[in-house]
Amino acid sequence: MTSSTSSLATASSVKTGPVGRAMAESMDLELLKAIQQHLNMERQAHTAYFAAAIWFAERELPGFAQYFREESQSEHNHAAKFGEYLIARGQTVELHQIESPRQTWATPEEVMATSFLMESDVTTSLHQLYAMAERSSDMRTTVFLDPMIEDQTQSEHEFAYLLGRVKFAANQPSALLIIDNELNEGKHEPAALQA
Repeated sequence: MTSSTSSLATASSVKTGPVGRAMAESMDLELLKAIQQHLNMERQAHTAYFAAAIWFAERELPGFAQYFREESQSEHNHAAKFGEYLIARGQTVELHQIESPRQTWATPEEVMATSFLMESDVTTSLHQLYAMAERSSDMRTTVFLDPMIEDQTQSEHEFAYLLGRVKFAANQPSALLIIDNELNEGKHEPAALQA
């Protein structure tokens, strides 16, 4: 902004959002609604992973419990990032009611399969947000989403890896304990092919 432009600007010429916060660019209403829904999807995932952490803790698998507790916190942080982004864009954050999470599974494999599918749904939601942002020429949102999509793709990859490991263990206690110990040590990355 040049000095002549800034001297002409007044408080009344600044666009504001619903709560009166200054905003540089308004948001497409459909995109805004979709971001609100995604934020709440992340909150739901936070609750679901905490339920899984409890399920594993009850079965004396502290590594799995720790992994899901950390994933629960990660989903909470993702929801917070979306909240911060909406505030930065001058919007109001809408928290929707969260459903009670599933709390019973037959096997660790079932927990991992459920979790992988949830991660896949979150990835799809992020891609849909990105497409909506592109259609409405909202470059601020595409820039915001780029690292989120990259992190989410890695998370989905990690859950696919863990599901494969647990499936390979075939519910054998000794094999599950090995995986549990690895998770307790923070080892949950898929094989790397790049140096």
